[in-house]
Amino acid sequence: MRNFLKYCRLSFIISLLSCNAVKAGTDNLELISPQDASALAAEKKAIIIDVREDNEWNSVHIPGAIHIPLAQLNSRLPELQSYKNSAIITQCRSGARSAKALDILKSAGFNHVQNMEGGLIAWNKAGLKTQ
Repeated sequence: MRNFLKYCRLSFIISLLSCNAVKAGTDNLELISPQDASALAAEKKAIIIDVREDNEWNSVHIPGAIHIPLAQLNSRLPELQSYKNSAIITQCRSGARSAKALDILKSAGFNHVQNMEGGLIAWNKAGLKTQ
């Protein structure tokens, strides 16, 4: 009986570790590099949603991106319904606000959402085009 309980505890610990490893792997799937985001957008395989404020957008933005400030995202979800089953990439200055936007979109039933890692800062460092 004692060996059986040790076995059960060990099995339980291993299953917990496995679940955490799978979860960590899933979280990484929600990130996309600026280079990959650029390629998908150029091939019309994804849209980019820029959630920065108006003054940030007016200063510089990614060509073809859709501008919806994070504070307006919930109220403007109907504008995005045609993209509900499409690949969506959220983007901001550094990746923090766009991570929140990813959560909002996923909660609203958008299934294929990724956050651009490093935001516009990383995009610029990669030498990708802006306007």
